[in-house]
Amino acid sequence: MFRPMRRFKNELNDEEVDRILMSNTSGVLAVMGDDGYPYAIPLSYGYVGQHLYFHSANEGHKIDAIRNHEKVSFCVIDQDDVVQETFTTHYRSVIVFGKAKIITDDIEKEKALEFLVKKYSPDFIEKGGREIKDAWNQVSVIELIIEHKSGKSNN
Repeated sequence: MFRPMRRFKNELNDEEVDRILMSNTSGVLAVMGDDGYPYAIPLSYGYVGQHLYFHSANEGHKIDAIRNHEKVSFCVIDQDDVVQETFTTHYRSVIVFGKAKIITDDIEKEKALEFLVKKYSPDFIEKGGREIKDAWNQVSVIELIIEHKSGKSNN
């Protein structure tokens, strides 16, 4: 179903792919947007056990796209160093493919939001809890269930 990497010598192992997903803070979510146009959104995320989590407003292009078409991809760039004199780039990146869904269960939603608070604001857990409560009706949580992931590097 998913294509094998053409330049397999540049493929990262599963441990390195997981390390990149765990250690980075932003990536680009690609969805099928309006009128068949791809729509790519830079955003913050959390990664745990073959799942990515994002928060979002309840309305907008991203949410509409996910409601209309669950298949998505997500890319994280870990390294991007241009080497001018050799006309190359030393890079390391990961791409995942999967199905996105909007979490409707309140317990799952709260756990995902708490997970994001712990990742991005570990020194403000209590304040983050209040923020979750205050913004509860204005925020959606999206879960991306990973079906395939791969990483590539050129160093």
